[in-house]
Amino acid sequence: MSHYPPMVAALVTLILTLVLTLNKDGTITDVSNERSLHSEPVPRIGGMGIMAGVLSGWMLLMHDLQLWIVLPMLGLFAMSMVDDMRGLTPKLRLIGHFMAATIVVLASGLAWYWWLPVLLFIVWMTNLYNFMDGADGLAGGMAMFGFTMYGFAALRSGVTEGESLAMMCFTVGAAAMGFLYYNFPPAKVFMGDAGSIPLGFLAAAFGVLGWQQGYWTIWFPVLVFSPFIADATVTLLLRLRRKEALSQAHRSHYYQRLILSGWGHQSTAILEYVLMFLSGASALWGLGQDATVQANLLAGWAGIYLAISMWIDKRWSKYQAQQTSRNDDK
Repeated sequence: MSHYPPMVAALVTLILTLVLTLNKDGTITDVSNERSLHSEPVPRIGGMGIMAGVLSGWMLLMHDLQLWIVLPMLGLFAMSMVDDMRGLTPKLRLIGHFMAATIVVLASGLAWYWWLPVLLFIVWMTNLYNFMDGADGLAGGMAMFGFTMYGFAALRSGVTEGESLAMMCFTVGAAAMGFLYYNFPPAKVFMGDAGSIPLGFLAAAFGVLGWQQGYWTIWFPVLVFSPFIADATVTLLLRLRRKEALSQAHRSHYYQRLILSGWGHQSTAILEYVLMFLSGASALWGLGQDATVQANLLAGWAGIYLAISMWIDKRWSKYQAQQTSRNDDK
């Protein structure tokens, strides 16, 4: 198994992101809004570097590429580039996400009764990854840890096809690592939708492919990417309960509240990295266990996330009370 594709991906991402950042003329920038956790404009061109790195590495794996995954990913990348530069309506973006997910569902060979849940899973993963790309180092870190864990799980299969998927996943993880050199707090560059949307799509599509090929069980991708899935899903449900407009910018995610309540970008990123590594490593370990152990593993992680959410909620309530007190004193 060649180690060149991940090396190429990391180097291309590292170099191209630097070149794109140095070119200030016409650079796409992220201007702060109601959702942002930064105050100064930051270049939002990291997605181009990541995708260039991924595609450069994958060029060395041409015979192993699954075009029914690669082509929709390229379509999402192109659409997201336009969105970063000019802005697209949420409806148009969602149509694109459903089209990409439909291609994967129809080409994956899954039984018809899996079509709808898998379609919704891919669309949700595509979007939630974008929702979670709101703090320095988070989306890049999740890609580095998540796709690397996918790669190790595919290698466990011991078959040639598993090695091919593993190398594709390692290549994505390596590109994310190259991007993190510039994105770890304090971030010098953001990935933008051109990075987060394709990465979320790949997380779901590779998860479905590995499950369909028998490299892992259905819960494995969910646990590997659970630091993002848990935060985004719970936040969405809470916002629906509060009858908030889902298209409205907000700071309701747990990672956002942890940063705002005093932890800051770097400490929050490190905490998330610990969760990403432990959830992925435990998922790898769980693949070799019986059904009872696997069920206990998932229940244990549900308890961990519940405890973390309660801790952050408590910090957030205390922070809000302090802010109210300061405003009253003025």
